[in-house]
Amino acid sequence: MIDHVADLWSLPCEARCITTNGTIKTDGRAVMGRGVAKQATERYLGIAKLLGAHLREHGNHVGILALTDDPEHGPPIPLVSFPVKHLWDQWADLDLIGRSADELVALTDRRGWARVVLPRPGCNNGKRNWEQEVRPILVPILDDRFVVVTNGQP
Repeated sequence: MIDHVADLWSLPCEARCITTNGTIKTDGRAVMGRGVAKQATERYLGIAKLLGAHLREHGNHVGILALTDDPEHGPPIPLVSFPVKHLWDQWADLDLIGRSADELVALTDRRGWARVVLPRPGCNNGKRNWEQEVRPILVPILDDRFVVVTNGQP
């Protein structure tokens, strides 16, 4: 795993992850009101509906939501859900983060991706501490194909 200070949306990659939760609104859209998930809704029209459909069909698991245009860096890039919470208003679940990391590795292996970018899972709106709680979970799971980014200091 590579720790990097960068903008999630501009770093070249073969897949880009957004942190998500498992809450579906009555209209079928997923709750994506804060952080990286909200940024995704501002960039990709209909992504909350796609995540809601993914949650109904597959549960709160890692999955490709859409192919996104990335004209600066080449062909469309898969946008991947990385669940960190069961419900939108909870703290991030450390066991769920570990499971999501395992699922992301399996998906990356199947797809043959060489570089996957993701934000620090569960560390902002999820209220978890990167160094003490989350990083120790991810280090043994994510290899150097995975770039974990923050806009702040690593």
